[in-house]
Amino acid sequence: MADGRRNGPCSCGSGRKAKRCCGIRRGPSESDLARAWLDVEARTHARALLRLEEDDLEDVLDEVVDLPCRDMSMQLPLPRLLPPELESLRAAVAAEDLDDLAATLPPAVARVDSPSARQALARAVLACRDAGQVDAVVASAAVVELATAPVSRLLRNSLVEALAVSAGAAETPGGILVAAR
Repeated sequence: MADGRRNGPCSCGSGRKAKRCCGIRRGPSESDLARAWLDVEARTHARALLRLEEDDLEDVLDEVVDLPCRDMSMQLPLPRLLPPELESLRAAVAAEDLDDLAATLPPAVARVDSPSARQALARAVLACRDAGQVDAVVASAAVVELATAPVSRLLRNSLVEALAVSAGAAETPGGILVAAR
């Protein structure tokens, strides 16, 4: 924003300068803060994975993918009104149509994937670790995967599991079958 607009009157009509009203946002965005938090956590948790053999690391990553089945906190929260990408994926999950699932999954994941969503999942995993529900090495692998993977398998499975539960196609981790929307 040019300095003249900053010092000019705010467009909201308050009569104050834009820089002192609602015209200027300072500091890092919520997305920047989430990304930075993930980066710091990933560096810390990567140390726990360095001593693992490749086969052991693959086994740990397989456990990471199954985390959304263990606790509802590791499933992405769904909006009350699903956008078209998520509704298409929910229908594919409910119908157990693998071809449709493969086609609808990438746009649905792209719709929900954000540093804030990844941070929330990482925090949920760490909370489950602290509660003794998730092994520390698995939690470390989850945090590193969320911070570094271009397409997070944990985030993808978290979304699919949340949609499966909402569609009545899967039970909650507590064994409750939810009526389909």
